Amino acid sequence: MSKSDIQFQRMFTAEEANATLPLVRAICHDLSSLSHEVAERKERLSVLLAGRDEDRNDPYRQELVQIEEELKRDTGRIDEYIQELRDLGLEPIQGIDGLVGFPSMMDDRVVFLSWRLDEPEVLYWHEIDEGFSGRQPLVVGSQSGLSMDDGKLESGS
Repeated sequence: MSKSDIQFQRMFTAEEANATLPLVRAICHDLSSLSHEVAERKERLSVLLAGRDEDRNDPYRQELVQIEEELKRDTGRIDEYIQELRDLGLEPIQGIDGLVGFPSMMDDRVVFLSWRLDEPEVLYWHEIDEGFSGRQPLVVGSQSGLSMDDGKLESGS
């Protein structure tokens, strides 16, 4: 099943997407920060565990178990941040980069309005199955909705 077959709970206009950004930005900031931390800690842990015997007398065994438990807990927190975004009607694309898609209608098809944590507002869109590399500039001129014109997403007025 492709993403284009998925039913989304909500469709956004560019204005509606931008209106949610204060909350989305906060969630994505927390998600991105924690994702980076977890990735770094997993890498360090794998280095520590490489070639190590699981000896019950290992003086660091309890500390390593604690680190693994903390990683598991923080991975659960990452899942909670992702669910928060989904509850808002968004599609998390890359949590570590704070990249999300806002489902939107364009020419009778669903596309994603695309936003990343380092961007001031929703400035791009892409086809559901194309992802970040397929992003195209968003051109919005009114509040009445979005339509396609000469390959650019424009407001329908």
